[in-house]
Amino acid sequence: MKLITLNCNGIRSAKSKGLFEYIKKEKPDILAFQEIKAEESQMNPEFFKELGYTSFVHSAQKKGYSGTAIFTKEKPKSYEIGLGHKLFDSEGRNILIELKNFAFINTYFPSGTSGEERQAIKMQFLDFYLKKKAEWEKKYKKLVICGDVNIAHTPIDIHNPKANEKNSGYLPEERQWVTDFLETGMLDAFRVANPDKLHEYSWWTYRFNARASNKGWRIDYFFTTKNLKKNIQNCKIDQSLVVSDHAPVVLEMKF
Repeated sequence: MKLITLNCNGIRSAKSKGLFEYIKKEKPDILAFQEIKAEESQMNPEFFKELGYTSFVHSAQKKGYSGTAIFTKEKPKSYEIGLGHKLFDSEGRNILIELKNFAFINTYFPSGTSGEERQAIKMQFLDFYLKKKAEWEKKYKKLVICGDVNIAHTPIDIHNPKANEKNSGYLPEERQWVTDFLETGMLDAFRVANPDKLHEYSWWTYRFNARASNKGWRIDYFFTTKNLKKNIQNCKIDQSLVVSDHAPVVLEMKF
């Protein structure tokens, strides 16, 4: 199976830059998008249907903001839209689908970069998400969780760790959350496949020519429960596609 996650920073904008050609070329079994900034009707649903995908979309109530989508070639046994939390669900932040071999979850974690209020919401989300993950694991046993987490975990996941220690996305308490999350029995699939790989990032600011000079952050992830470790074949960041300030993360699994 080939699974791809991407914060597309507006699916309509990404389409105009070559996203759909990339999908045709890569032929993923599952596609997960964050920050779609669109309603389902605005996302060319016929394109995905023609390629054999079943679609699940969780748009934000606010137009042109946030939102998540999953496109899957395997028809799910069941699905859940949202987290059961009024604020987070109004922002379209989560979709779960139950497949034959695992439950697949696509999450767009809040950013805290716009100020203290949003940072507080981000920390609230992180606490809430740990509880949800425990519920999912109890129910489904095997999980694959992907998305834009908006946190770089360790110094090798960010181009300038020292200078960013007081910035949202690399705060000690955020990094500790990722550590705690992994210690609940989760794996960072990229690090399973590439334990020591340096200078591999999935997001770059649009400022300072950051992408060209590879001054980035690895904030987009695939996490799996440990019982799926043997199924991980490879996990990479595909920097060939430039449709957003993020790059796709590609996970290959074998069953």
